[in-house]
Amino acid sequence: MNEFIHTSVQKYLYLIRLRSIVNRALSLFSALIAILISLPLSANAQEWPVKPIKLIVSFPAGSSPDVVGRAIAVPLSQRLGQPVVIENRSGATGMLGANVVAKSAPDGYTFLVTSGSSMTITVHTMASIPFDTDKDLIPVAAAARIPLFLVVRPSMGVKNYAEFIAYAKSKPGKLSYATPGNGSAPHVATEMLKSQANFFAVHVPYRGASPALQDLLGDVIDFAFDPGIALNHVRAGRLVLLGVGSAKRSILFPDTPTMQELGLKNFDADTTHAFYAPAGTPFAIVEKMNKEINATLAMPSVAQQIRSIGAEPTPLSQASLRSVLDSDRRRFGVVVKERGIKEE
Repeated sequence: MNEFIHTSVQKYLYLIRLRSIVNRALSLFSALIAILISLPLSANAQEWPVKPIKLIVSFPAGSSPDVVGRAIAVPLSQRLGQPVVIENRSGATGMLGANVVAKSAPDGYTFLVTSGSSMTITVHTMASIPFDTDKDLIPVAAAARIPLFLVVRPSMGVKNYAEFIAYAKSKPGKLSYATPGNGSAPHVATEMLKSQANFFAVHVPYRGASPALQDLLGDVIDFAFDPGIALNHVRAGRLVLLGVGSAKRSILFPDTPTMQELGLKNFDADTTHAFYAPAGTPFAIVEKMNKEINATLAMPSVAQQIRSIGAEPTPLSQASLRSVLDSDRRRFGVVVKERGIKEE
């Protein structure tokens, strides 16, 4: 009997030791799996890029995000050693292309180039966005701070801002203005103008600034806040520049007053075009992309292309970019609420 009890106790102790060994083995195996899973991401980040990179521009060709994206793409590809390909996916005030990137694989080969208004204004005006702008996209690098220029068709016959306002008030509801879409920076800027100058004009939203500009040049539309792509037409006399929607004057047109100088209070409609990546993109890749974009922006040839549309190259750290976007989102949110601007 004693022998039986002794044998049973030994078996019980053996099973306990065996379970302990198995548990330790499972813990070690789980740790090994975790390490193996993390290794490809680390290796990819170190080797990246090994194939072409796609930049999805969420506005049409000729728009300011497109101009900025293309100015950066070629020298960026030279720095990275891989082709950087532009793909325009416009619509829904930039949200169509943003949605494509938000739902792309976070492998460092798909990035978004979009306007500042998409991430700071449209988030307030669009009732339903098919992705979470805070969680599904990572701000990677700033590209340029974009000012707006108040331009009118020459056939209107006005030579300055005061004459334009007098003309607009003499024809209530007769004038129309173009924007790249509901909730865009030009839309919000014009609503600020209408509110403070106390006149009414009809809003005509387009699918980007480029088609809006074409109708303005064709006398289909009367005026617009342009994001810089119309400046060559201003120089050629095909459009009349009345004011700048920034806190300070443009270096390209130092004699043109800001809207604040013309009497409008706290008028600053500048936004920051930037690069974004799908959430989950390895930090090392995002960090390298930020570094290479900032270096590209420092190149004189790139800076010249960006400044040609009145914009300013804006190399920023990720943290600084997030801060700028948060600040812009708050101040534009106030205007959107006050003016009742909604996506139509």
